[in-house]
This record gives sequence, C-alpha cells and structure tokens, in this order.
Amino acid sequence: MVLGMDPADGPLQGATTVPGDVLVGCCGFPEAQVQYYREFRAVEIQQTFYDPPRPATAERWRETAGPGFHFAMKAWQVITHEPSSPTYRRLRRAIDPATRGSYGSFRPTREVDAAWARTLAVVRALRAEIVLFQCPASFTPTTEHVANLRRFFERIDRSGSGIAWEPRGAWPDDVVASLCRDLGLIHAFDPFVALPVTGGTTYFRLHGIGGVRHRYGDEELARLAALLARGPVWVLFNNMHMLEDARRFQCLLAQGFSL
Repeated sequence: MVLGMDPADGPLQGATTVPGDVLVGCCGFPEAQVQYYREFRAVEIQQTFYDPPRPATAERWRETAGPGFHFAMKAWQVITHEPSSPTYRRLRRAIDPATRGSYGSFRPTREVDAAWARTLAVVRALRAEIVLFQCPASFTPTTEHVANLRRFFERIDRSGSGIAWEPRGAWPDDVVASLCRDLGLIHAFDPFVALPVTGGTTYFRLHGIGGVRHRYGDEELARLAALLARGPVWVLFNNMHMLEDARRFQCLLAQGFSL
C-alpha cells in the first residue's frame, strides 16, 4: 500500500512477519529495558530531551540492546524550548539567569551550540540513527524562528545521523516542506493529525487522539497500518498506553498486513 491509502480500499493481507523496514516501538522505555529489547526493534530515547546522560550510559544502552536494534533520540530541550518551559525543571543544573535569553528556539548562541555538542556526544555513543527535534507550539513560523532554524541546521555536525523535525502549531505545509527539503530534514508527525510533507524515511509519533490518555482501538490501528509507505518507517507510540498499543500494532502487522 502507498501512503495515504484508505484502509477501506482493501483487506489486510500478506506477510507473516513485520516488514523489515517498519520499526515499531515507544517513546521511552515503558518497561524494563532488557524486556523491551526482546519485544521491539526500535525506541526513541526521551531522557536526552530533559538532560542528556553521560556517553558511557548511552554506550551501555547500545551494548545491552545488541545488534539489529534501532535507536532514535530527542535532542536536548535547551536547543528547542525556551527557559519558561516547565520541562526545564528536570534539568540537573539550573541555567544561569544572566544567560537565560541565550537558550531555546535554535538561537545562534554559544549556549545552544554547546547543548548540541553535548547531545551529539550521546548520539555517537548510542549510534542513534535519527535525532528528533520536537518544537513547542510556541515556536511559530516567525521570520526570526525560521532564520534561527535555518542557521542551526546549516552549521551543525550531524555525524551521519538523520535529523527529524516535529513542528507543532500553525506551520503551513509549504513552509515545512521547503525547510525540510532545503535543510535535509525528516518531517516527524502524528498521522492522525497531519500528513507528511517529505519523502524517504517516514517518522510517525503517535500522541493519542485527543490526548495522551487515548487507547488506540483496533480500527484505528488498522487505519494506521494502511498509512505505511515503502521504505524506512518508524512508528513510535507516545501515549499513556504506548506499550500495549505498540504490542497490538506489531501483532497486527505480523498477522498479515503487507505493504
């Protein structure tokens, strides 16, 4: 099936295992890591958003996961989010009030560049295939924000990792498409809210329909399966019932859905 096909166009059929280029998992570890690695082939690390761990910690995660496991991770919040964000409360060390205006919104500052350097050290230790930059809804498509974003992605060392960008709020599709094309970004999105504006790798982040407490029903998971495209596809659940929903979706694919 191709991206955007209506599941009513045909029954689920075909493969007996999850297609190799479809990676199903969760945003964070909703169970013990060792057990998680047995059940899934991909995860999006969340800890790196709040405060990146030491590279040695990321190396242990990689070693424990073993070969064939796929890591994505969220970039540190001080790159994307303003200090007014409540998530800053989870920083291990508070930022200096004198430099408060130098953080967030991809600002062209030493502080943001240092935050990327620390994030990149974890990327390399983890051998993360994708780094996600999730922006708050307050990061709107103003001239300043667009200019900051362009400068940031034009100057950083990506170390060979793919870069996914999840804009939220009132970003026109044509602006998102243009920025992704010009800057080599993967459009990250919730397929129940938006449509992709880039080709190649598909990166789904499922936040729950109407909120994180949502539990995806069988019909909704079938609709999700019908949206899968050929090529690398990441399907990452980020709702309260993420573990159960990811398990059920993985079973749905294994029981007979084919691309």
